[in-house]
Amino acid sequence: MDDFLDINAFAVKAMNLLGLKPKVQKGLVTPLRELRMELPVELDNGDLEIFTGYRVQHNNARGPMKGGLRYHPLVDSRLMHALASMMTWEMAVVDLPFGGSMGGVACDPKALSDKELERLTRTYVSRVHELIGPLKDVTAPDVNTSPKVMAWVLDEYSRMKGYTPPVVTGKPVALQGSRGRAEAGGYGVFAVIREAFRAWDMDLEGGTFAIQGFGNIGYHAARFLNDAKARVIAVTDEQGGVYSGRGLDTEKLRKYTLRKGTVAGFSGGDPLSNEEILCLKCDAFVAAALGNVFKPETAPEMNTAVVVEAAPGASTPEGEDILVKQGVRVIPHLLASAGGAVADYFEWVQNLQQISWGRDKVLKRLEEKVQSVWLEVQGEAEEKKVTLREAALMLAIRRVLEASELRGIQSV
Repeated sequence: MDDFLDINAFAVKAMNLLGLKPKVQKGLVTPLRELRMELPVELDNGDLEIFTGYRVQHNNARGPMKGGLRYHPLVDSRLMHALASMMTWEMAVVDLPFGGSMGGVACDPKALSDKELERLTRTYVSRVHELIGPLKDVTAPDVNTSPKVMAWVLDEYSRMKGYTPPVVTGKPVALQGSRGRAEAGGYGVFAVIREAFRAWDMDLEGGTFAIQGFGNIGYHAARFLNDAKARVIAVTDEQGGVYSGRGLDTEKLRKYTLRKGTVAGFSGGDPLSNEEILCLKCDAFVAAALGNVFKPETAPEMNTAVVVEAAPGASTPEGEDILVKQGVRVIPHLLASAGGAVADYFEWVQNLQQISWGRDKVLKRLEEKVQSVWLEVQGEAEEKKVTLREAALMLAIRRVLEASELRGIQSV
């Protein structure tokens, strides 16, 4: 699978629906720049290893760029290009004053010690510091990067530029991180599910949910679903999973995973594989792991009414076509990720203004924003008779194009 081609295919389809000329489309999908870095890191045993890192900056028409920092063996140039462009559309559909970027290092973070990860992070920031900044490009957590890693980003950048909290979001609260940020991504997933179920006359209370991926977003989405009296009947991660038709105790499952590092083997249900969860009958399937879940080989096996893309790139274009033909409703990542994007914006605003909001205020404002975005995208989809993804991209592309034209950016 090629994330770059898949994400561009979704965007180009929306641009064609908008009737944009080929030269305009070319300008909108072409990134501003890519930085590739060779990162020498001394390992704990004294050896030197060279890692490859990237920062791709896609578009800044609507404001400073913003994007995550990912540590994963599959990080490469095309993936970074794909995710950077997705961030541009994600920021625009939520109507936040950001463009899109993405960074990453090709590595296996599980094979590195904390000290090695810290040295890697500081080396990365030393290479990229001239391109990032509160009004240039704001870094955020992504796969395998945590508040601890964001603290290292802040400290290394501040060594060179002076103490600058708004250069990075997702920081620990003690370092001007935002209260409520930890659960915001999962809460946003829950909030958009609730809006969708209301719009589609589906019952959230008693509804059945399967969740692939039980990291920060998957866990908090499950937690809020349980609080709403929905039933999370299955959860998997890369090592396996667990199923219970009565519903899983997500708090006990969370405690188990913190001890064991996986949901596999949890005694509160029956064993379940990642292949089996795709075929499980449920009201909604939440994809909160890595991408390329719904593809031509797997989409026909899905036995759910709703698919929620809590992870970027969960659907390939061909996979989504199959789901739509089967009558499955797809909530795209552009909508499902709204909570995390809005929370990062709130943290940035608080840092710039040197103020601090309480958790309840953060989540209340986040919920209001998610509701507003849902209504906009759903209205666009109904008016134009297109899918939610097409509607979200059409809204986003119009906003980026308008900003580009008003600023006189010649590439479009």
